[in-house]
Amino acid sequence: MQRREFITLVGGAAAAWPLAARAQQAERVRRIGVLMPFTVNDPEAQERNAVFEQSLRQLGWAVGRDLQIEHRSSGGEAASIRRAAAELVALAPEVVLVIGTGTSAILLQATQTIPVVFVNLADPVGAGFVQSLARPGGNATGFTSFEYSLSGKWIELLKQIAPHVTRVAVLRDTQASGIGQFSAIQSVAQSLGIELTPLGVRDIDEIERGVALFARSGNGGLIVTSGGLAFRRDLTIGLAARHKLPATYPFRYYALDGGLISYGPDPHDPMLRAAGYVDRILKGEKPADMPVQAPTKYELVINLKTAKELGLTVPPSLLARANEVIE
Repeated sequence: MQRREFITLVGGAAAAWPLAARAQQAERVRRIGVLMPFTVNDPEAQERNAVFEQSLRQLGWAVGRDLQIEHRSSGGEAASIRRAAAELVALAPEVVLVIGTGTSAILLQATQTIPVVFVNLADPVGAGFVQSLARPGGNATGFTSFEYSLSGKWIELLKQIAPHVTRVAVLRDTQASGIGQFSAIQSVAQSLGIELTPLGVRDIDEIERGVALFARSGNGGLIVTSGGLAFRRDLTIGLAARHKLPATYPFRYYALDGGLISYGPDPHDPMLRAAGYVDRILKGEKPADMPVQAPTKYELVINLKTAKELGLTVPPSLLARANEVIE
């Protein structure tokens, strides 16, 4: 081979290398994780996953083409969450979407380097997940579920739909978010002349014992707060029905599953917005610089069938305010 031909051949190959590298980079599959406190077959988990994946598709990502999603559903038990979190961290995804305060706490104990986008947290600052809402500062950012002041709405709604209630048990976690929500409920309860009984939610036996003991006296009601009970809604709704306790809940799917009344943010909207944060992280942005955002949509849902079973008449003014009425 003559020298000129050799130089031409090498030069042509060198020019082709960047093109090949760019093609290989374009075809690279990005891996993300999703960690939920629900069980695998929970319809709510399936709906949220569908919203999340559809939102990613609208942003140009396609599962199986340039995106791989590793799903883990823990069922809400701490040991299961730890196992699922460890599995995801071992896979080294580029970002993890996580739902709930307890689930986020365990995941963030497992990694301080993998970017994390959380949803449905009441107080990420109080829980120590971020330094501030405007400047998270670490490897996590995301979307809160409630402002504390809104927690007082639960007891107001409970009193409106069940005026006879003078005692209310509050199912809450003992983290900062649970304490803050209880304080907001307490401030409104005093003005309504309602006595509150806080109940812990560390395990199922504790919940069952606490509610059964509380229900022995009359004129009782129940408030289920937003911390750590979404995966146990069959339990809490069942206990309220069994003990004839009018109850308010933090999310729409409680009322759909038989709860009396719910007030809270649209649980699917943050999944859509979280997809946008995941997209930005995959494109190089850092969670530390992405502000934590509050909910933009709230909804009131009333289950008339459950009200009838409890012998309650829902005020027309309350029905008129409802976003959805289940008959």
